[in-house]
Amino acid sequence: MELSAIARRSAADEVHDQLLGQLVSGAAPAGSKLPSERRLAEVLGVSRPVVREAVARLAASGHVDVRQGDGITVNDVTRTGGLDLLPHLLIDAPDGAVVNPPVVRSVLEVRAHLGPWIAEKAAARSAGALAEPLTAALAEIEAADSGHAQQSAALGYWEHLVRGSDSIAMTLIFNGMRRVYEPMLGVVADAVAAAEPAERYRALTAAVLDGDADAAHDAAALVLGGATEVLAGFLDRMEQP
Repeated sequence: MELSAIARRSAADEVHDQLLGQLVSGAAPAGSKLPSERRLAEVLGVSRPVVREAVARLAASGHVDVRQGDGITVNDVTRTGGLDLLPHLLIDAPDGAVVNPPVVRSVLEVRAHLGPWIAEKAAARSAGALAEPLTAALAEIEAADSGHAQQSAALGYWEHLVRGSDSIAMTLIFNGMRRVYEPMLGVVADAVAAAEPAERYRALTAAVLDGDADAAHDAAALVLGGATEVLAGFLDRMEQP
């Protein structure tokens, strides 16, 4: 294996993220034109090659179209983007202090619907292989002394289940959802942990290790359903004027 030194975050990375933030926030709406490379370089205090690299990455993702003589046209990022955009959509304030309730709600809905499927497939496909990792992960959940610690342990638990589902597509979806959920823990961990007590994880573990796919599906729905209900109420209160 050949490895090379890790470079520091480049200026092109910073420019890319700033521009993507403008697209996601709607400050640069679909169909509009971004400023020219020259103007962007002036405003951002970087060279034109740096801007060109950042714009090329946005074009490769389908977020913008670049045509000679026609400038940089913004596309609809909700049609071109993937799970990588969720962290950008999650925040509803420039300083990152406020989450976007509709986006959080959509994350919870996906979590509630996919979790039972994951548990069902893990029970059917990998029950024997999951005995040691699930038991260890359950012990971490039971030993957690805070909501944040419990939810961090729960993420590890679900990672084992996802691996046990033997679905590369689901693994990649989980990775994307995890990157979105982890930044939310500071706000929601205590409420979610209270709605997902350890005894529900014990029941889920037993069903998976027994290889009972139907019971695992139902147990996972019970684990996740409580938190979905609690957080839905929390989000409703956030959206009240």
